[in-house]
Formats: sequence, C-alpha cells, structure tokens
Amino acid sequence: MTPVWAQRQEALLRDCVVSPDVFTPMVDRLRDFLRPYQYALETEAGKRNVYLYLAGLLSHLPRKNAEDIATLVDVERQVLQDFIGTAPWDHRPLVQVLVGEVVERLGAPDGIIAFDPSSFPKRGTHSVGVKRQWCGHRGKVDNCQVGVYMGYVSHHDHALLDFRLFLPQEWARDVQRRQACHVPPEVRYHTRQEQCLEMLDLWGAQVPHGWVTGDDELGRHTQFRHALRARGERYILGVPCTTTIRDLEAPGPAYQGRGRPPKPPWQSVTVWRQVLAPEAWAHVTVRDGEKGPVAIEMVTRRVQTRLERKCTGPDEWLVVTRCPLADRGTVERQTSPDADDQDAHYGYRYYLTPTCVAHRELHKPSLGELARVIKAGTCIEASFQRGKSEAGMDEYQVRTWEGWHHHMALTLMG
Repeated sequence: MTPVWAQRQEALLRDCVVSPDVFTPMVDRLRDFLRPYQYALETEAGKRNVYLYLAGLLSHLPRKNAEDIATLVDVERQVLQDFIGTAPWDHRPLVQVLVGEVVERLGAPDGIIAFDPSSFPKRGTHSVGVKRQWCGHRGKVDNCQVGVYMGYVSHHDHALLDFRLFLPQEWARDVQRRQACHVPPEVRYHTRQEQCLEMLDLWGAQVPHGWVTGDDELGRHTQFRHALRARGERYILGVPCTTTIRDLEAPGPAYQGRGRPPKPPWQSVTVWRQVLAPEAWAHVTVRDGEKGPVAIEMVTRRVQTRLERKCTGPDEWLVVTRCPLADRGTVERQTSPDADDQDAHYGYRYYLTPTCVAHRELHKPSLGELARVIKAGTCIEASFQRGKSEAGMDEYQVRTWEGWHHHMALTLMG
C-alpha cells in the first residue's frame, strides 16, 4: 500500500500551481535545515523521529499532535507518542543549535531580548504545572499551564529562543504529582522573573543585544529591575497603571524657609498623567501601515518609584505611550476609575527604563529608540501567534515534564 505521506505528496503535486520541480527542493531544504539539529541527538531513532515530527508540525494537518502526525508520516502512533512524551532525550542541545542559528541569521548589536509568559488552557488537573492562574490566552484566571519564553528581535526578523515551564509552588512541593509527571529531582520552584534571569545568564553573552524588554508582569517587580541593572542590562519594562512615582522634573512645593526643601509628592502614574499638558506629548512614527505611517504619542520623565515597604527606588525614566483606541490591536486601555474624558479616546501603556546600570550613567534614549524597543513586545506576540496557528505550539497531548519540553523545542524550530 502506498504510504500516507506519498499519497499526500502525489495529491499536492497534482494541485500545484507552480512546477513540481519547486516542491522536491523544499523537502531537501527541510532535510538540510534539520541536519545540525539531528547531529545534536544521540540515537538514530531520535534523528529519524525529529524529522518526522517536524514534518508533521509544518504540514497541512488541522491538529498537530503525535497521533495525527504519526498517521500523516505513516509510522506507528506509539512510536511518536513515546518519542515526544516519555523518551529520555534531552531537548537542550536542540535549543543550543537554535540559538546559534538565530544569532547567525538575525544577530545585531542593537538586538532586543524580549521575555514574555504564554499560557496554555487545560481541562484536567494532571498535566505538569497546571493550576488555576492568570491565563492570558483567555484574559482571566483559568486552568492552564504557563511557559516563560525568551525571544529575540532585530531589524532582520524575530524568533523565540528558549523557554521554561513555570512550576507552581504546590507542584514543586507535591512528591506524588512530580513523580507522576516525571519532574526531575533537581527542578525547584522559581518565580517567572528568576526564570527570565536564568535564561539571560545562560544566553546573554552569546546573543548580541542592546536591550531587554518585557510586560508589566515582569516590570512591576522592583527586584527584577534591580537584577537587570546589576547585570549591566538596559531595559524597558512595562509597569501597571497603579505604579506610585515621584516626578523628579516637577517643581517642588513652595519652601517655607525651615528644614529641608520639600520634594514633589508621590502619586499614581495615572493621576500624574492626567494633568499633563497637551504639548507634553510627542508624535513618534513606529511603522508603515496599509493606510500610511502608524504613529503613537509618547512622553518621558525622570522619576523615582515606591518600592516594597515604602522605600524609595533609584532614578529611572518613565515612558508613557498612548494611541487612539481605534488602534487598540496593540495597545490596551489602562485607566483609573476616575478617568477623564480624554481617556475615553486613548489607550495608555507605562514603562520604566534605567538612568544608570552597574553604576554607569546612561544617556537618555531617543523617543524613536524607545518606540523601537517597545514594539519588540508586539513582535514576540506575533511569534506566539505564528507558533500556535502554524506549528501546533498549543496542540500537544502530553502530561509529562519531558513531553512538554520536547514538543516546545520542536515547535520553536518550526
């Protein structure tokens, strides 16, 4: 009987608008692309199966799990299920090859390392790391797994480089659940910020970059920003609209002639923003759109933030962006309950970037540079969308620690 893949190939060739001569080199290019990854695997079975599984991830299949892929490439279902779910091969050499390939093709001195969590909704309670937690995919607290990803953005393109499965504290302490899902003994509970720093320490020297960025889930943690400054990293991190700041460029209250001169008051960044003069906002073009240049408005100010236990943090640059809500595909509305009429027309985002790193003073970045780095977050979101819609990133049917990591490594390669 003709193998399923051969039947599909014949059908594709019959339906081709272009010459079949184009199709065969595509298969050859896939083999060439995979060769360095296959060298990273120790067994012949692993080298063969990684080719078959990736061929399935890049195929026409509507559901890209091990069972459907096995049917497509004409192998026993159990072969691919075992290869992904329980086989004891290490995914990290594949990630190492991937990082090298991305650096070679996309690397640039002003590249951007972008960290971003991504959630995967689940129905049951047995998949490794699953619990009720914030699920960005659904925009609410729900049953899901969460992965923390390191992406890379340059003027050439963007790609995901590495990842960590977030293991909640209750999972880290539960011996039975760990054993059932094959969680390695050395794996301990780490916050998502610690997982980002772990990946940065692992790859930062190899991946050329000038910036680190992430959303307000990361930026709200002052210790994370401190750790980046201590490592000499320049960052732009989102912060919530409730962040408390002191405007260091604002005039202080009138001096009464006794004691220390008073400083500007502490206030939420939303309250501070609502009294900005209209001329404080500068227009910045971020990209070319179908109907013309796409622009946002920005304002920057040197500020201090309130840390935990009401301590005062170091100087940082506050960056606020806004754009009309008609363009809210990339900007969400962030307002306080007493928002003014202006808030009905704009979506706002808030960021912090350091004035010094590792005791070295930094020059104030231009608005264009700030906009470029902020846009990197949108690029990584596009990487997730592409991975989930084209490479089956969220279509795995595995419960184990190694199964999740095996599938993620292969989808990032795709």
